[in-house]
Amino acid sequence: MSLRLDFTASERPEAQAACARLKAIYGSAAKPDVVVALGGDGFLLQTVHRCLRDQIPIFGMNRGSVGFLLNDYAEDNLMDRILKSESTLISPLSMRAIRRDGSVHEALAFNEVSLLRQTHQGAKLRIHIDGTVRMDELICDGALVATPAGSTAYNLSAHGPIIPLTAKALALTPISAFRPRRWRGAILPHSAQVRIEALEIDKRPISATADTTEIRDVTAVDIREAEDLKATLLFDAGNGYDERVLTEQFAS
Repeated sequence: MSLRLDFTASERPEAQAACARLKAIYGSAAKPDVVVALGGDGFLLQTVHRCLRDQIPIFGMNRGSVGFLLNDYAEDNLMDRILKSESTLISPLSMRAIRRDGSVHEALAFNEVSLLRQTHQGAKLRIHIDGTVRMDELICDGALVATPAGSTAYNLSAHGPIIPLTAKALALTPISAFRPRRWRGAILPHSAQVRIEALEIDKRPISATADTTEIRDVTAVDIREAEDLKATLLFDAGNGYDERVLTEQFAS
């Protein structure tokens, strides 16, 4: 069995060079069965956004600086690797951000939705889960809600938990929390409806970002999993994402 492949690459020279070589070996289909993404994790997620409507599976290979979601790069036996690969479905978060002028902006995030302070003043946030206030006031640099796929990105840097892709959970993680100082965040069910409300917005303006879409001067952000939307990531057999999560957690 053969597959129709297409290749896409980040702007990094090594990714562009690899893309040219692979197209010369395997060709490039206008209507592919699989898209091979060459770059880092960030570029892979950009490719997921582009391919979401057409529901094309994505096999990533690392030609970037960070490659937690990517397979090792190799030019030989690529077709066989993809045919034997393990598939994992991921869903994005839906962000609905309300600005001070009353306008509403929506975007999707396969990594995380993050809220960040815009000035030297710390953010002051109120957190609602499923309509109930769970934290009346959080003073911090910001907070984020991460998907399992995004849990190894900004969330991990902010000391949030790594979540297996097959776990039906989201990570809610504070960024440099000042008060309550000891709060380290929460693991939420994937069905949770999260609202983060900005307090004292005249003094403490806040921006909200869904992957690469940034909205400034927000007053509230509603976040939920867009469970009806699915993207397919392909991983080498025996080296799927959940195996990498276990390896990362037991690394010395």
